[in-house]
Amino acid sequence: MKIGLITLINPASPGAKQDKTGAEVERIIASIFREPSQFVPEFVPNEPKQLHAALIRLCDEEKCPLVLTLGGTGPGPNDIAPDVTLEVVDRKLPGFGEIMRFYSYERFKVSVLSRAEAGVRGRSLVINLPARALPVKFCLRLLQEGIAEALEQIADIKPSLRGDEIEVPIDKYLPFLKKLRPKPEPGGDKHPLIQ
Repeated sequence: MKIGLITLINPASPGAKQDKTGAEVERIIASIFREPSQFVPEFVPNEPKQLHAALIRLCDEEKCPLVLTLGGTGPGPNDIAPDVTLEVVDRKLPGFGEIMRFYSYERFKVSVLSRAEAGVRGRSLVINLPARALPVKFCLRLLQEGIAEALEQIADIKPSLRGDEIEVPIDKYLPFLKKLRPKPEPGGDKHPLIQ
């Protein structure tokens, strides 16, 4: 599978550190999908026109079914990845960003600042990810089944997963489900909604 990997360059950060993060993310992706992946790396400054062009190039010219951006998702003036992504995609997929923010918060408190977005352009899935490797690993493991299903629907590709997804304790994270869940009938053990 061909994967576009856009690293947003921070001029204050050494190039070697940015290269290392990209290599770590490639290893993380290889640990999630069983099939070998071909990476198309791009290093793009935090500049809207250049990021816009890179996203279009990876989706339309390189025909990457999956395009990931690294960094640039926060509230700072140079954090432009979500804004440019929404300009480029045909359809927004808000669930990806919602899940990353919701389940990352307990481990990474700064995830509350994330504006990460995702969407579909043509036959490509575009997802904004954090800049650092550890949160990227956590997010990709959370999203891997959604990514696989989206790729099957938009690009006719069904990547095999290694099956080490994160198990989310629903009762811990979503206690309101207990209140929404209908109680069984007193006289029987059948669920009231199941005939």
